[in-house]
Amino acid sequence: MTEDKPPAQPAPEPAWDRARLLAWMAEQGIDQTTRDHPAVFRVEEGLELKAAMPGAHTKNLFLKDRKGRLWLISARQDTVIDLKRADGWIGSARLSFGNETLLWETLGVRPGSVTALGLINDVDQRVTFVLDQALWDADIVNFHPLTNTATSALTQANFRRFLKLIGREPVVVDFGRLSG
Repeated sequence: MTEDKPPAQPAPEPAWDRARLLAWMAEQGIDQTTRDHPAVFRVEEGLELKAAMPGAHTKNLFLKDRKGRLWLISARQDTVIDLKRADGWIGSARLSFGNETLLWETLGVRPGSVTALGLINDVDQRVTFVLDQALWDADIVNFHPLTNTATSALTQANFRRFLKLIGREPVVVDFGRLSG
């Protein structure tokens, strides 16, 4: 006797995509400059593109700890983050990378497109946002606008306004000082 299982349901589309995010930012007076480019999946890719864009470029790590808590670490692209030591710095329990399904469900992005701007899709605030001090201090920060085929540059004031409007307060950690 076999048990009939209902077909797997595809994950629902996130509430926010690039077009809606950029339109909302414009409505909120959050100025940004977005440049389209070929897909970039890793920090090492597209260095020539980044060199032509002012500001701090980012790497973004979507993580889960052994207690099931979710984390997004956004750091300057050149910051070294030791995941074996980072858990003590941010108050987590043994970090590992979150899977693609969880990433899509919480931030509404696919691997390669992880971004702090994806926090707009995390309406239940399941993800704790950890921000590198070097980004917190940067005049201009660059993040993917929910897709890895573009980069959006925001002044620090506009990035902080974005975070305030979505009700997020980052945990700021000086990874540069801690990695030494």
